[in-house]
Amino acid sequence: MLTTLRIKNLALVSDLTLELRPGYNAITGETGAGKSVIIGGLNLVLGQRADRTLIRSGADACSVEAVLDVSKLRFPLTAFLEENGLEPAEGGQLMLKRTFTAAGTNRQFVNGSPTTLGVLAQLGEALVDMHGPHDHQSLLHPSRQLEILDAFGALGPLRGEFSALVSKLAAVEAEKASLIVDEKTYAQQVDLLRFQATEIQGARLQPGEEEALTEEHNRAGNAAKILQLCQTGLGLIDEDEASIMTQVGAVGRQLQELKRIDPAAGCILSLHEQAVQAIRDVQSDLRGYADGVQVDPERLQALEERLNLVHNLKRKYGSTVDDIIAFGDEARAKLDQLEQRDALVAKLNSERKKLRDELARLGGKLTAERKKVIPKLAKAAVAELQDLGFKQSHFDVALTSAGLPDTGSVPASGLDSIDFQFAPNPGEPPRPLRAIASSGEMARVMLALKTVLAAEDSIPVLVFDEVDANVGGETASVVGQKMRQIAAQRQVLCITHLPAVAASADAHYVVSKSVKEGRTISEITLLDAKERVTELARMLGGQSDAARKHAQALLG
Repeated sequence: MLTTLRIKNLALVSDLTLELRPGYNAITGETGAGKSVIIGGLNLVLGQRADRTLIRSGADACSVEAVLDVSKLRFPLTAFLEENGLEPAEGGQLMLKRTFTAAGTNRQFVNGSPTTLGVLAQLGEALVDMHGPHDHQSLLHPSRQLEILDAFGALGPLRGEFSALVSKLAAVEAEKASLIVDEKTYAQQVDLLRFQATEIQGARLQPGEEEALTEEHNRAGNAAKILQLCQTGLGLIDEDEASIMTQVGAVGRQLQELKRIDPAAGCILSLHEQAVQAIRDVQSDLRGYADGVQVDPERLQALEERLNLVHNLKRKYGSTVDDIIAFGDEARAKLDQLEQRDALVAKLNSERKKLRDELARLGGKLTAERKKVIPKLAKAAVAELQDLGFKQSHFDVALTSAGLPDTGSVPASGLDSIDFQFAPNPGEPPRPLRAIASSGEMARVMLALKTVLAAEDSIPVLVFDEVDANVGGETASVVGQKMRQIAAQRQVLCITHLPAVAASADAHYVVSKSVKEGRTISEITLLDAKERVTELARMLGGQSDAARKHAQALLG
């Protein structure tokens, strides 16, 4: 459910926060007070097109934030957020934010993570259903209508089975397409893969080899310099006339004399002996290191050739030796597959035929089940429409079934397409629902369908605007009852001009205009019981005793 909607700098709204309740929420107010701004703000945060002219005069940007409780959402939200690189809905709360500037810059956020307008719109389709003279009416889309029909008839498992087979068939088709090419292209692919696999295999690369080669090449290339440094170091230690060992020996003799005079200086002599031993260790290790260094031009050339080979392979197959080895393994696997092409194609063709036969069977079964469900859905919808004032209306579902296509993709929803059709008056032929011109008729048809499908529909928030157009008297009371009936299953938000519709709400809000500091602003207020009577009386025509009594009766 939608728990909070905050709108800043949109049209007449400076800063408005709407805290919504579960169940049925009604919004009323004078014409022009700003009720449409609520719908506009909700549309924006659900990914609809932004109109820069709606930014409040004097402001540079507009923002809309929405917080939704998604703890009971049937839509696979966690997977959707993860797939789109968005933060999870911690504590069952989903936070949406949309900002746009006068310069035309749009920014969208989901749980604080920036996202695209397309992702926001996809979330909007799953979270909120708008009904009225606005976009975002999911029931007008044939694909959505098919989902509703299947939900009404409990055909989800059968449809899911069909969809899973479609995925398997698509995988088989893709694998087969990768194998079936013309002979010239096939020969070129085989030759290229064979060359690549042979070249990499012939190099006999080992993981980590490049690092070891580079290290050895560095030593071999600097062997003469290394030897020179070693010889110089050894000379300074013990071979030159002024060598370290000569100097250290002179120091030792002085310390011996010092110890003879003062035995307490023995500890200094001990340290000297340790230093002499450390220098001899350095001498020994340096001599051993020098003995291992060889100036070998042939080895140096071999190392250079090996490194050149590695660098050449890296330019063609990957940035590391591990990448090259992996490329070679993949090329060998592809080559083996291509060399067994005919056998694999035959196997895939057999598997494809089995899948298509099963899809044709399941698709036919799904079509038959849908044909059984259509009269039940139509009958239930007509009953609801009669309550809403369409006493002699006609509602039907046109189903068109196609065979399994020979080529191209198979729709995951089955082999059928449907179209909800409606005739509001007797003698008129039913027309597609999307062709209905009257927003009032459209809204009431949507209300009837939502009442029928209240338990099956997965969209948690329903918004009705102008649902009371051309409605009055007893029908208005029925509209209010339908709202409450739907609200037992999901949250309903209704903007209405009819007191009978508003009186049925669990929570009643009023939008009003006022002038502050010379600027007109719209505000929204949640009404208490006494304030509801006053607002309903206004909607009935005034604050007379009769109007107030009528308002109290409606609430009763």
